[in-house]
Amino acid sequence: MRTVRQWLDEYGASHQHPTNELLHWICVPPIVLTVIGFLWALPVPAGLRAASIWFNWGTAAIALAVAYYTWLSPRLAIGATVALAALAAIVARLDALTWPLWSICVAIFVVAWIGQFIGHAIEGKRPSFFKDVQFLLIGPLWLLSFLYRRAGLRY
Repeated sequence: MRTVRQWLDEYGASHQHPTNELLHWICVPPIVLTVIGFLWALPVPAGLRAASIWFNWGTAAIALAVAYYTWLSPRLAIGATVALAALAAIVARLDALTWPLWSICVAIFVVAWIGQFIGHAIEGKRPSFFKDVQFLLIGPLWLLSFLYRRAGLRY
């Protein structure tokens, strides 16, 4: 069982080049936003939807991600909860637009992943999730850990 430090260190090993790091800062948040958006756009059974207008597959995935982050690091989970709530609020606004949410998410997703792969080409290392799919959840925590360190917070 890996600790949060081990996950972050292993993820960081393939993210050393400054351009790759910058592209991750630019691209990871929109990718997370689009994953929430794709899940948000999926139909929810009427009985479940009636419980709350905020219940959808996107918010359910956020709850599961927060549980995973809490298991790894309760302190980082607090920051992740704030960030994911902000992204959910953005998705809710996007969902109110006239264009279908899924189509907006496709455009953002494709552009953001192109940025990610350009960063890894510059780095000369494959994305971490090719080794372990859990790294898709670690990427956002890796960025958040930088903010924590910058603010002098332990995680």
